[in-house]
Amino acid sequence: MAELDQGSLAAILEHSGDAIIFANTAGVIQIWNRAASSLFGYSIEEARSGTMDLIIPEKLRAAHWAGFHRAMETGTTRLSGRPTITRANHKSRARLYVEMTFATVRADDGTVIGAVAVARDATERYEQARAQKAAAPGPESRRS
Repeated sequence: MAELDQGSLAAILEHSGDAIIFANTAGVIQIWNRAASSLFGYSIEEARSGTMDLIIPEKLRAAHWAGFHRAMETGTTRLSGRPTITRANHKSRARLYVEMTFATVRADDGTVIGAVAVARDATERYEQARAQKAAAPGPESRRS
């Protein structure tokens, strides 16, 4: 199979329905696609050359950066590509819950060159599940 050219790869990124974000080993955003702009409210220009602190709630930043640096050193992530739901910041300050997967990215020689995150909005699903849990009868009402 022939290698895809840069234009084709760029088109794939831009037409993805999921947010795709790539940060280099220093945590600086290098790729921020149209879906990321739509999900988080920041334009490509606003996001590029910034860090993930743009979308990570302040109380989660220390844990994020500890995990990020560990992944850059070891080449593996704690979740090994499994999706997780986490909080995120939107430019408007609206509360977001996003389902994200993370992976380290390696150059042809195996060197870790950064990390990619793929995200989608899970706010409605998360809020519905939370409401259902709150409405569920407690253990004391099930005894009767």
